[in-house]
Amino acid sequence: MNKLKQALVATMVSMAAYGVIATASAQEVKTVPSVDLKRYAGKWYEIAKIPNSFQKKCVSGTSAEYAARDDGMIDVTNRCKTADGTDEAKGVARVVPGSNNSKLEVRFAPAWLSWVPMVWGDYWIMDLDEHYTLATVGSPSREYLWILSRTPTISDEQYENALNNATKQGFDTARVVKSKP
Repeated sequence: MNKLKQALVATMVSMAAYGVIATASAQEVKTVPSVDLKRYAGKWYEIAKIPNSFQKKCVSGTSAEYAARDDGMIDVTNRCKTADGTDEAKGVARVVPGSNNSKLEVRFAPAWLSWVPMVWGDYWIMDLDEHYTLATVGSPSREYLWILSRTPTISDEQYENALNNATKQGFDTARVVKSKP
């Protein structure tokens, strides 16, 4: 009977944990109500991120530059320092219709592949201060997360607030690593 009781308790604990996890992942990532893309344009420094495969060569100095285009798209240039010098990736972003510019899709693949849905990556602006100096960007899958700033460094308080906001959105912020300026 004792083993049965232990198994029942373990099952209940597992079910409760699964319920919490399922609820967090079922909750949609929330973005800011709207973004003025002209104000958002310019250079942003990466403060921290959830590591990903396409930035594995980057060792420091990671930044992203956004420039609005006449056709409504946004030019994207990502740069970082690598062990061998520098790396640069040029892409384009488009606004997700109905998102008030807070949800973008970014493509670094050649233009002739733009018809393939999987070449577009989600770029959702989840947090943005009123002065457009600090932003938290993520993906609805919660696989990607970046904390960005107009300056190469931010205060500990700003960093902790950004992490806390991402945690509230269901991101695994234990995976976040600070970037080197």
